[in-house]
This record gives sequence, structure tokens and C-alpha cells, in this order.
Amino acid sequence: MHANVGDFLVVHGHVVGQRDRKGQIIEIRGENGTPPFVVRYDDGHEQIVFPGPDAVVQPAGSR
Repeated sequence: MHANVGDFLVVHGHVVGQRDRKGQIIEIRGENGTPPFVVRYDDGHEQIVFPGPDAVVQPAGSR
């Protein structure tokens, strides 16, 4: 998985009715755009994320 600062990380819900979680990547701590990522969610919460297979990166311009 590769990302740039400003891209969005979308983590798909695991159960029926659970919403996808989307946040903006504000920092990349891995080498050459690889995880871990620091992600800021709409509620202001920031988290270090090692994305799993249920996550995708959306380029910043594709919102």
C-alpha cells in the first residue's frame, strides 16, 4: 500500500450496518509512502494506522 500526505484512508465496515471510516492521511511514517500512516478523522481524532486488507487509499483529488 502506498499513499501521499493529503490522500484519504477508507476502512470498510466489518459487519452489516457498520459504516466505512474515512480519514485524511496527515503524516507518513514508513519509507517511500508506506505505512504506518497518521490519519485524522472528521471528529478530529488522530490515530497511527497500519492498514489491513479492509482498507484502501483514495488519492486526494478523487473525493
